[in-house]
Amino acid sequence: MTAIDTAPAAWGEPRTRTVTWYDPHATAAAGARLSGRDYLQAIADGTLPPPPIASLLDFRITLVDDGEVAFAVTPDESAYNPIGLVHGGLVCTLLDSVVGCAVQTQLPAGTGYASIELKVSYVRPIHADTGEVLSRGWVTKPGRRVAFAEGDVRDRDGKLLASASSSLLVIPPA
Repeated sequence: MTAIDTAPAAWGEPRTRTVTWYDPHATAAAGARLSGRDYLQAIADGTLPPPPIASLLDFRITLVDDGEVAFAVTPDESAYNPIGLVHGGLVCTLLDSVVGCAVQTQLPAGTGYASIELKVSYVRPIHADTGEVLSRGWVTKPGRRVAFAEGDVRDRDGKLLASASSSLLVIPPA
């Protein structure tokens, strides 16, 4: 028996969310032949499918430029924590994604990256009624082995909701 089977009526009707994604290995193999910027642009254009994490959290690429990317997401109550706010983990994942992808725009084909460190500062809470939030990441210092980037998350009116700074390991082709 699950919690849904034994849930009190006061909990209301259960809600669901369906997630659909594509084979990430096939997408990564296709991307390994492209520069980081071209790879992200192919995802933004729909030539390649988004990674599973983007499908899970509904992240959408809205900008791909040299050393800069932007994503949009409209958080809903499925991302709520126990106190009725969008969980900070969603915001952290969003920021980790935009700073990493900003670095990726400057990498040649076959080169990867991994987060070494991420510092997130939460400025304002996010609710489902906040609506679409926009996140932007930009490279502050590229490097051959370690790159540095920053990012922020803002509401529709441009109010800062969170910011981040990150260092990322640059992984050369094997």
